[in-house]
Amino acid sequence: MKLYTRTHVAILGIVLSLMVLAAGVLVTTLVIVPQAVQRQLADLPIRGGQSSNMTPVQYTAILASPLKPGDLTDDELNNIQIYDRANKAVVFVTTVTTQYTWFYQAVQQEGTGSGVIIDQLGHVITNYHVINGADRIRITLADGSVQDGKTVGVDPENDLAVLQFNPKGKTLTTVQFGDSSSLKVGMKVLAIGNPFGLDRTLTRGIVSGLARPLQTEQGFMIRETIQTDAAINPGNSGGALLNSHSELIGINTAIKSPSGGSAGVGFAIPAGTVKRIAEELIKYGAVRRGWIDIDPIELFPQLVDYFDLPVQKGVLVNTAGPAAQQAGIRGGDKGKAVRSGRQIIYAGGDIITEVNGQTIESITDLYNALENTKPGEIASVKVTRGGQTRTLSLKLVEAQTQGQQ
Repeated sequence: MKLYTRTHVAILGIVLSLMVLAAGVLVTTLVIVPQAVQRQLADLPIRGGQSSNMTPVQYTAILASPLKPGDLTDDELNNIQIYDRANKAVVFVTTVTTQYTWFYQAVQQEGTGSGVIIDQLGHVITNYHVINGADRIRITLADGSVQDGKTVGVDPENDLAVLQFNPKGKTLTTVQFGDSSSLKVGMKVLAIGNPFGLDRTLTRGIVSGLARPLQTEQGFMIRETIQTDAAINPGNSGGALLNSHSELIGINTAIKSPSGGSAGVGFAIPAGTVKRIAEELIKYGAVRRGWIDIDPIELFPQLVDYFDLPVQKGVLVNTAGPAAQQAGIRGGDKGKAVRSGRQIIYAGGDIITEVNGQTIESITDLYNALENTKPGEIASVKVTRGGQTRTLSLKLVEAQTQGQQ
């Protein structure tokens, strides 16, 4: 018979106490958590229609089980479906631009952005500012493959560009264009892009405003853009803005933020504009717009005072080409010239104040008034000459696209 000393008994007592304590902690851990959850859920159904009134073991098993369609809300399912349908149509665009230091050393800088595949030929729509000045363009697809991209055409006036890569026999995922003209403030939208290099990131929001004017980096004014609170950050430029049917309703192009990050105010170019511009760039390599055959000078206070002009705002006709002259538009007198910076300005030319019923106060207004016109169309132009106003009709010529690569 084995004898136990007081020391053995004491040790045995301590061990038994620790075991009981541990068991109590374990029981408390298992029981308290489900009870807290039960109080929060309060008879609400959870996965698979299970009641919140269940044992810890049942609760743990439910948490570990895979999600089923019935576990998600209709809105969550819609978000997932949109992403599944469209994310592979979004590509990662990287550019290499060569710049030179004060010592004429070539320095290569890399830029990033997004793009959207629009057909099986490998055409990609993106922002002009994403690829402006690029010496090399690389396009990364959803499968991780990297293709060389070439510029098909650019439209700085709407900050759009079309690129193309070789699909190499692959069946591409493309987006379908939606009707951006039917958008309403409050409609759900989702953005897919590559913010900060995080490829095919999904963010969600609503249409916050419509017909918002937006000035591009090149100084052009896009008259009507979509405002959204879907998070858009650097790298999202050129990415897709989608509706709840997975249709493209805009190309994300800019944010308004004092910090440079998303502040809930983003802007997208409407799909109607994108589709029209993309079709022209693919067909012609440029957007064929009408133009008044003149050399325009935007009025500024010093010029108004120096020439004692009868109006404060408008576009001075510095020189007039054959089509403008034939319509009766007059350019300035080359015998009366003044230098402004590197520009020679001639006095006495007509001042354009209205085109096709739209007020012209700047060159941007002139571009906007001619945005949807075509060469050969007849435009109504109101000019001020010698203090008198007259309206002329002229045939538009083809505009030269700025920034053509």
